[in-house]
Amino acid sequence: MRTGGTVYMLASAPQGTLYIGVTSDLTRCVWEHRAGAFEGFTSRYAVKQLVWYEHHADIAEAIAREKAMKFWKRAWKVAAIEAGNPHWEDLAVAPGFDRLPDD
Repeated sequence: MRTGGTVYMLASAPQGTLYIGVTSDLTRCVWEHRAGAFEGFTSRYAVKQLVWYEHHADIAEAIAREKAMKFWKRAWKVAAIEAGNPHWEDLAVAPGFDRLPDD
């Protein structure tokens, strides 16, 4: 049985470095990024702030959307973020994550 998935964007800071990913468990995934559980790009560039996400009923749809968005121009990604989050707020704070410290 297939379950849904979420495409998400993390940022290092407002207008900062962006990362696009896909997951079946957004809460767990955000926690892992913040804890530095992933070696590589997100830990190297401190990309931990959830700035955009989009839920899909089917994980295959979410994966297809994430793959397509990886080829988007940066301006398109910024426009998607700012359409729903113009001040680049950390969307993970509302459901209970601690606010990230300012660098």
